[in-house]
Amino acid sequence: MSTRSEARAAKKNAPAPGYDPAVDPLLEIKDLQVGFRTSKKDVVPAVRGASLTVYPGQTVAIVGESGSGKSTTAHAVIDLLPGRGEVTGGEILFQGRDVSKARKDDIVAMRGSSIGLVPQDPMSNLNPLWKVGFQIKEALEANGVAKGKEADRRVVELLEEAGLPDAERRAQQYPHEFSGGMRQRALIAMGLAARPKLLIADEPTSALDVTVQKQILDHLEMLTGELGVAVLLITHDLGLAAERADHLVVMYKGKVVESGPALDILQHPEHPYTQRLVSKAPSLASQRLSARVEREEVKAQAVQTAGEIAAELEAEPEVVGDVTRDDVITVQNLTKVFKLRGKRPGQKIDFTAVDDVSFSLRRGTTTAIVGESGSGKSTVARMVLDLLEPTSGTVLFDGVDVRTLKGKDQLRLRRQMQPVFQNPYASLDPLYSVYQSIEEPLRTHGIGSKKEREARVRDLLDKVSLPTSVMPRFPSELSGGQRQRVAIARALALQPEVVICDEAVSALDVLVQAQILELLNELQAELGLSYLFITHDLAVVRQIADDVIVMEKGKAVEQASVDEVFSNPTQAYTRKLLDAIPGGSIELGR
Repeated sequence: MSTRSEARAAKKNAPAPGYDPAVDPLLEIKDLQVGFRTSKKDVVPAVRGASLTVYPGQTVAIVGESGSGKSTTAHAVIDLLPGRGEVTGGEILFQGRDVSKARKDDIVAMRGSSIGLVPQDPMSNLNPLWKVGFQIKEALEANGVAKGKEADRRVVELLEEAGLPDAERRAQQYPHEFSGGMRQRALIAMGLAARPKLLIADEPTSALDVTVQKQILDHLEMLTGELGVAVLLITHDLGLAAERADHLVVMYKGKVVESGPALDILQHPEHPYTQRLVSKAPSLASQRLSARVEREEVKAQAVQTAGEIAAELEAEPEVVGDVTRDDVITVQNLTKVFKLRGKRPGQKIDFTAVDDVSFSLRRGTTTAIVGESGSGKSTVARMVLDLLEPTSGTVLFDGVDVRTLKGKDQLRLRRQMQPVFQNPYASLDPLYSVYQSIEEPLRTHGIGSKKEREARVRDLLDKVSLPTSVMPRFPSELSGGQRQRVAIARALALQPEVVICDEAVSALDVLVQAQILELLNELQAELGLSYLFITHDLAVVRQIADDVIVMEKGKAVEQASVDEVFSNPTQAYTRKLLDAIPGGSIELGR
């Protein structure tokens, strides 16, 4: 960048005359109105009179459920509103200047250099065709920080700052070669590349496991503290907000309903919506006792129902070896070794993803498998579902080795074990209506007439608390929570014995997450279901599970009941997972 263009950029980013950073807010939003224009030119309001302030060096968290307007408010600050979104009223003062009325090139000059952004989804926000280092270098050159070899050197420094080991090699890799946590660190490096005064972090760790989340937030806190950067944190996790923010802003239906010191608001919520958020937050210590009492009631009812169903169908298996009648799934010495590409052409390296894992799932109960990303928990789930062949070991379903099943027997197994995946938008066909998505497994397995299948779909929608009016709608027309309910209804269509939930609630906001967990508990008690629940969130485990398997680097390092693991963990790794629960030690609520 030339000296002349640098001078122009500096002028555009200069504070307003009379602005004093010692006393004035860095960012002040006054009565902000944001709307989205429809095809009929009508404006649908998304943010209605929101106001907040962020002072230099301060961390302010905006919390609320999906659709509350928190991300829209943040994106309005840097003019990155999606589609036909526009600011229709109010002021956005950054260093005393109203950026809502600034020219487009002034906003562009401000992005990165004065206001950085860490977006929510690292995979969709990194170009899969470009190396990670090139993308960070592009940010450096666009903001006039460095260019050429100096920019290459700075890229390595930024990746090291963000906590990535072997940064020089990592800079030459593509996003798909990074884990979720590594991609998020790369975005943090990009967001802080030009040393902005304000960093907007939009759900920066929502899809990451708790230990990686803690590492990234600790590192972000250290970096912003050293650089004096203010942070506007967008999150649906109240525990995280209580732990990380100085000031809290609660949004509901586009309005700020409560604002003040973070811990004060969470310990003494005044607005009914804030009280509801606090009461449903799974990570908060005050919720744990009541969750366990409710879980014990669900378990007792589910075990009884499962036993009655098994007796009616005369489906109780004979005892085989160490397998008891109570165990619907028994995993014995399960191992999976993948062949990975080595550094040299043609070289193959053995990678043990699952290493000699054994456990049982008791009929009518929930067993949770927890661990960090890469611990092998989802690989175990795929082998249990017979979607991945083990290198060694066995999976017994009702006493029968699933690998021995072929043809009609294997199809019958598919009916008895059904999955619910993390992302319902990816697992539901976008071209299928809700009715088609739920009816498809019934049609595939030749169950019932067309009229009977329609009646079954209606019954399933009722079970997951969705109106039959959603049947002609498509996944894109539903909220995240509604899509996950459709995915659960589809999983229940074939009346399975076991439902395997792979991170089924990790991408949902706190209220929708609580609704889905309550729904799963109700369905388990009513239908006698057995759940294998794969998750990285130990706070959720407390609400849904009876037994826990903790996995680390492919091994099951601890197995016990939920109460034993939470009250008396035997492994340092388990204690690390528990300590990483955001806000886990804070007593909140009334």
